[in-house]
Amino acid sequence: MAAKPTKNTLMFYPWHHFVLLPAALILAIYGVRRYLTVAGDDSEVSRLWFTVAALAVVGFGVLLMLRQHYALTLQDRLLRLEVRQRYFEVTGQSLRPLESQLKLGQILALRFAGDAELADLTQAAIRENLSSKDIQARIQDFHFDDMRV
Repeated sequence: MAAKPTKNTLMFYPWHHFVLLPAALILAIYGVRRYLTVAGDDSEVSRLWFTVAALAVVGFGVLLMLRQHYALTLQDRLLRLEVRQRYFEVTGQSLRPLESQLKLGQILALRFAGDAELADLTQAAIRENLSSKDIQARIQDFHFDDMRV
């Protein structure tokens, strides 16, 4: 029987964490080291190693940023589902018909609203095209979300 994951369990995506990131890091270090040995020469070899090093460093940076992007995209989807569920629990109606009139930022701001004001604030956001900051400013019963990544 497999151990049940705990809250502090680290999750890894093997191809990303153990193949792509290390390979990109090794290529970046190797490219920079090779470039430093020929730096200052105005030769084709120097330009080639500069290009390899620059692309490897940029590629490594992109891989690191991609990891965060995936987490935030998934988190936005979960928060949208949370607001849908809370709206249904409060009103007994689905939020889906109204979602096309709301921007993602507005939906994410509505998650801070207490149950008593969620429905009215949703209607006001649609009617007045409130920004996420305006929505947050109108919230009387503010529920801070300290679990955001």
